[in-house]
Amino acid sequence: MTVLVTGSSGHLGEALVRTLQAQRRETVGIDVLSGAFTHHVGSITDRAFVRRCMRDVTTVLHTATLHKPHVATHSRQDFVDVNITGTLNLLEEAAAAGVTAFVYTSTTSVFGDALVPPPGAPAAWITEDVAAVPKNIYGVTKAAAEDLCQLFARNHSLRAIVLRTSRFFPEEDDNHTVREAYTDANIKINEFLYRRVDIEDVVSAHLLAAQHATAAGFVKYIISATTPFSRHDAAELRNDAPDVVRRYVPDFEVEFARRGWTMIPGIDRVYVNDRARTELGWQPRHNFRALIARLRAGEDIRSPLAREVGSKGYHDRVFHDGPYPVE
Repeated sequence: MTVLVTGSSGHLGEALVRTLQAQRRETVGIDVLSGAFTHHVGSITDRAFVRRCMRDVTTVLHTATLHKPHVATHSRQDFVDVNITGTLNLLEEAAAAGVTAFVYTSTTSVFGDALVPPPGAPAAWITEDVAAVPKNIYGVTKAAAEDLCQLFARNHSLRAIVLRTSRFFPEEDDNHTVREAYTDANIKINEFLYRRVDIEDVVSAHLLAAQHATAAGFVKYIISATTPFSRHDAAELRNDAPDVVRRYVPDFEVEFARRGWTMIPGIDRVYVNDRARTELGWQPRHNFRALIARLRAGEDIRSPLAREVGSKGYHDRVFHDGPYPVE
């Protein structure tokens, strides 16, 4: 009953291996970079390496990927090689090895242009039923890999679940204007209203997905913190987010004032996790209301797991402006 975790030297991969090992589950971590939670160093683009690592594996948690911050530093071919060909290698070898559950870590970035409504329109209410409109090579390759998972679920009886995760990275925001306007903690706590999730909840979603995969058909789930909003708030959120937040979590203002923080004036999209909570029985613990309560109690808003894993970064060098370059 071995679990294979790809990308085990990365942020989510390490968090998964840490958690599985704490549960005394037999776990194998693989990554192109060595690390304390990586057992075999190699690339998922290397079919022979993948085949060797797949021996005796029953569950695959596939987190390895080139991320959005790599778009400006890596070629489109690099993204195709890692995100598509690498995923294909894993799927084919998993099917050949009789793997019973395959969980693919995707991203809400696949929604792309669907996330930004036109001027004057309500905030986009993002559920799994919204059509993906990828806007860069990252989104395109992640969406293509999702389709590969569906292909293998349908044609090769490989039980696969896709988790479209929202932001959980601890690094600074890539938008210079946003970094200038808000402190990093202010940015992140605002995002828990509509587009962020704690890594502890991401890990629990993966483990639940692995349990459910054997009994489920191919499914995609949005994994994001539970929003306090309803769809009826979408129009007002676009133009006056503070007033809407005030109705649901009125004590946020006191805690923000103590720290000199500001609520964002408008919200353009809201990720909705209802399906994952209903079908997986997922119970995310970290949301905006819970974080405000922690601030009031003088506690760290990050989960213990988030603090343990810390920040990984995406590059081995420092850039002139920001944590990583953008297109």
